Amino acid sequence: MKLTDITLEKSLYLFEIDDVLFSTRDYLLQVYYLFGSFYEFTEGIAKANEMAEFMKKVHDHHGAEAVFPAAQVMFGIDGKYEENFNRLKANAQIPLKLLILEPVAQLLLQLEDKGKHIAILTKGNPVEQLNKLKFLDWGMADRVKEKLRVYFVDELEFKSFDPIDYIADEYHLPIDQVLRINEIIDNE
Repeated sequence: MKLTDITLEKSLYLFEIDDVLFSTRDYLLQVYYLFGSFYEFTEGIAKANEMAEFMKKVHDHHGAEAVFPAAQVMFGIDGKYEENFNRLKANAQIPLKLLILEPVAQLLLQLEDKGKHIAILTKGNPVEQLNKLKFLDWGMADRVKEKLRVYFVDELEFKSFDPIDYIADEYHLPIDQVLRINEIIDNE
């Protein structure tokens, strides 16, 4: 969905976190560096910068799921470290703030100014998703963040709820008044 295609006709707008509010890549690159530093400190073998750069290249060419297995082969990482990697991904204390995409911040402000409801509906590990929000610099949309409710797709589906139906009911709205923004193309 292009941001320019989003109209202000709906009552409730549900935003995904990853690659909508900010670039997930920015978060993961910091995780890769932290893991490289942890591994270098623990094993004293690979250099954190080399490992992080390798992980970045794998991420960019093959996706996030390929990163640990490729690094494991390239650097001879014992499988026991995969749990550390996954835990770090979920709970990383990243050194740099994540910046909300400026066009998204502008849209959030427009929606708030028009009295629209805004919430987050996100897929993935709830601990990781909340951790990302903790490091998000909302910039000009800072006033919006305190009003946001956060919903987790996986949690709702686990409880046998359709996420959109459930949230529409929470806001006492018909489903046709809800717009889910879970992908942005051309971050104008």
